[in-house]
Amino acid sequence: MDRQRQADGSAGDANYGQIDTAYSRYRRPEPRIAAVLHDALGDARTVLNVGAGVGSYEPADREVTPVEPSAAMRAQRPPTLATAIDATAESLPFPDNTFDAAMTTFSVHQWPDLDARLAEIRRVTRGPIVILTGDPTRLRRFWLDEYAPEVLDTEARRYPSVYRLTTALDGTATVHPVPIPLDCVDGFNEAYYGRPEALLDPDVRLSCSAWSFVGQDVVDRFTSHLRRDLDEGTWDTKYGYLRTQPTFDGSLILLVSG
Repeated sequence: MDRQRQADGSAGDANYGQIDTAYSRYRRPEPRIAAVLHDALGDARTVLNVGAGVGSYEPADREVTPVEPSAAMRAQRPPTLATAIDATAESLPFPDNTFDAAMTTFSVHQWPDLDARLAEIRRVTRGPIVILTGDPTRLRRFWLDEYAPEVLDTEARRYPSVYRLTTALDGTATVHPVPIPLDCVDGFNEAYYGRPEALLDPDVRLSCSAWSFVGQDVVDRFTSHLRRDLDEGTWDTKYGYLRTQPTFDGSLILLVSG
């Protein structure tokens, strides 16, 4: 049975009915990350996408069945994509072994009952389960730790450990770090590792759900501190090399369970 859902149907710890304003504008699929995910799906023809959101990373050359509990997210899906089913990973409306593969991107950190939901995905999937997520042990590599550690504290609490994920997937998962390109068009926090000015934009921050868990005092301190350091050149003295670094080896990982 589904746990308590938000007013718009959101079933995780973030209420996308409140923070969805600019999500589809800033959270676009990054082609180089999509290619890694696409390869991990192997030759699967039917793919279940759980926590599908606005449809980022759904492969165009597969038959995708998206599941998304948030009405706000479903409403932002492009008309070219399959209509998302209003359901949660906790109770999937499909028979056993329905799909060749399953995927979920930037979603498992929002699931209150991770083990049950991964077991349910395994029940309906006969092939690989592919999970794009963050490794909480790698978060402090990002300069945001100096300016808004509370945001990374939030992400560290939310991201399940690699051990927990692999254990829930019967210990069979392999883990692959995913480099983040400098011009990444998917606007999660680390995507701006070399473009710090972007995180001064409130719409950019709204597209990263961790910011919705910190107080306005944290946001005000962050923007004041970062703006001052950018104006004075302090950020560039410390981190300016990131502006031309082609990729960033941050917290982004891909887990693949056969």
